[in-house]
Amino acid sequence: MATLIKTTEDGRKVEVHGLAVCLDGKLEAFDLIEVKLHPNRPAILKAMPEATHMAGRVALTRAEAERVEAAFAETERQILASPKAINERFRLAMNRRACMEGIE
Repeated sequence: MATLIKTTEDGRKVEVHGLAVCLDGKLEAFDLIEVKLHPNRPAILKAMPEATHMAGRVALTRAEAERVEAAFAETERQILASPKAINERFRLAMNRRACMEGIE
């Protein structure tokens, strides 16, 4: 199940799939970074002044970031209630580790 967060200006969908933020169906990020802590803060705010968070290369407003966090929380709730979801969490963790190591 995917949760639509927004559609970009060029028509791509930003969605939450499980514990991942995806752009046009492809993995973009596993977490959010506040813009105020981001190393490219000036460039981000110049391009999108209302941005408060980043999900990989995707800038998000506060409301969009809250929807991402709510979708993550719902996934976590489901994981705690379902053995099948626990297996999915392990699969996602392995994918996350592979991405961090540069393996896709």
